[in-house]
Amino acid sequence: TKQIKAARKFDPILAKLDPATRRQLELLKFAGQPAPDDPAAADQLAKIGAEMSSIYGKGKACVKGKACLDIDKASAAMQKSRKPEELLGIWTAWHDSVGRAERDLFGKFVPLANAGAKGVGFTDVANMWKSGYDMPADKFEAETDRLWGQMKPLYDQLHCYTRRKLNKMYGDKVQPKTGAIKAHLTGNMWAQTWTYLYKELEPFPGQASIDVTPTIVKTMNDSKKMVKFAEQFYTSLGMPELPATFWERSMFDKPKGKEAICHASAWDVTFANDLRIKMCIQKTQEELEVIHHELGHNYYFAAYYQLPMLFQAGANDGFHEAIGDTIVLSATPDYYKERGLLKTVVKNEKATINGQMLSALERIAFLPFGLVIDKWRWDVYAGKVKPADYNKHWWDLRAKYQGVTPPVERAATDFDPGAKYHVPANVAYTRYFLARVLQFQFHRALCKKAGFTGPLHECSIYKNKEAGAAFWKMLQAGASKPWQDILFDLTGSRDMDATAILEYFAPLKTWLEEQNKGQTCGY
Repeated sequence: TKQIKAARKFDPILAKLDPATRRQLELLKFAGQPAPDDPAAADQLAKIGAEMSSIYGKGKACVKGKACLDIDKASAAMQKSRKPEELLGIWTAWHDSVGRAERDLFGKFVPLANAGAKGVGFTDVANMWKSGYDMPADKFEAETDRLWGQMKPLYDQLHCYTRRKLNKMYGDKVQPKTGAIKAHLTGNMWAQTWTYLYKELEPFPGQASIDVTPTIVKTMNDSKKMVKFAEQFYTSLGMPELPATFWERSMFDKPKGKEAICHASAWDVTFANDLRIKMCIQKTQEELEVIHHELGHNYYFAAYYQLPMLFQAGANDGFHEAIGDTIVLSATPDYYKERGLLKTVVKNEKATINGQMLSALERIAFLPFGLVIDKWRWDVYAGKVKPADYNKHWWDLRAKYQGVTPPVERAATDFDPGAKYHVPANVAYTRYFLARVLQFQFHRALCKKAGFTGPLHECSIYKNKEAGAAFWKMLQAGASKPWQDILFDLTGSRDMDATAILEYFAPLKTWLEEQNKGQTCGY
């Protein structure tokens, strides 16, 4: 906080400074959550933040007459169960126990966090967060709305199809034919992705499977083999091997006899190429793709670690999350066949639609959720929503953008936003929404550099050194220039653009529109 305030003193002369110094002083203004000037208030902010995170970390979903479940076990149960009452019990137990315990704390946290933001020159935390994107805060919020507007027609078609299938499964009393989807029926605690509904939503059952999990189970008995497999994608592009210390210091498996946070994460612990991942790797295709994603962070760290400290970051926070996901888009069935994880690849319209549906249930279903968390917080921090209306505003936004509603009536005493980790941990979330846009934009640009001319969803840049060199050049820039300049260097555009998503999913969108004919879509 002291450093941020010291940087503010140079505002009057920024234009006279060399570009690198000016850029670092500007970036410093957004470095973390500043503390209030009053030491007692600063101490209280830290304690409340720690207490909320602790409540979440220790949270349990305790259904009457059954064992209490932590979030991992509760999530696994919701992925597998198709019994509405069981799903309702788990969903309600988690949201009631965790959210309600955080509600009063969050109400105290907001003014303290805002006091810290005001102390370094912002009106509130919302203004501070939205100002960190090399554009005015109001223009950034409008930019997220513009991007959502590009993608909404595709989401609406997926929502319409999914709702109809759920209605057929459960009947009108559980899932009505029209309106919003009930949050507990999506296979996910927060209805943020719908991947675990794939078997019920699969367009053409019986097509050859593109799941490489069985081969992983047979051939990769060591978690390190899965990580080596992912590393080889990056090295095939001409990027360096991971340092020896990565293999010595990472956590690939849950330590025996110990508790550990298994949420996958990537690190450069000393900001000096001390690369690591922390995972409890499961032998599934989903986990293999998570490894590809996490290594994207590591390669970003490796590319820029010699830059000044304040440049050791993504061009914007969405960039960092998009790097590994861009690589995952190249993990096509042909790629898995070339790497020996698939014996045959069936290429026909039905197989294409199946593959795109599986991808859309993760990537497209997530889009409005990725937007809503921070839209809610922007309004809360800006004082547009009072504590008595926190929960109502949460569900109003989710109904408006996501077309999702709670399975039972929620009260003002509930605090359902707190049931999602990033709210009690005060982690900004718009980065994940931006990453969904950027990964497809990067993918399209890299495929062009690779000389690929077919459908975008069939492109893999595996082994292409030209695409790899362009990607590595972008990674090396870190945050040394405005993200618009860095994006232009790779894609030829200074604007984030969701049309690449529409191009990628064009076959699925056409198929969904045909399936939804005569339906009352919308929510």
